[in-house]
Amino acid sequence: MVTQTRLSSDVTKPHPTAPGDGPADTTDPTEHASSRKPQPGAAALAAGTVNAAVPVPAPNPVPVRDTSKDRFEEYDTTAPDGSAVRMRHNLDSGRTEVITGASA
Repeated sequence: MVTQTRLSSDVTKPHPTAPGDGPADTTDPTEHASSRKPQPGAAALAAGTVNAAVPVPAPNPVPVRDTSKDRFEEYDTTAPDGSAVRMRHNLDSGRTEVITGASA
């Protein structure tokens, strides 16, 4: 009996699952899945289901960007509530944020 549901690379059989879990579920939060063309074997044909979700390597993390040379522009504008605010826009990342009430 399966006690923990993990992804399986075997695309010829039904996906092994613990009670209460569905096909292609995983209880391991570090697993990443992709679908693959199933090739059902006798066990899959008898069960009426086959595994098509297989484990894949985790994607590479996004590299940390050096923000020390980012360029910014600041401007005064009106917020939706009608108040004056000062905005700061990062020209390199595209991020815009309210930094304070508008300067006098």
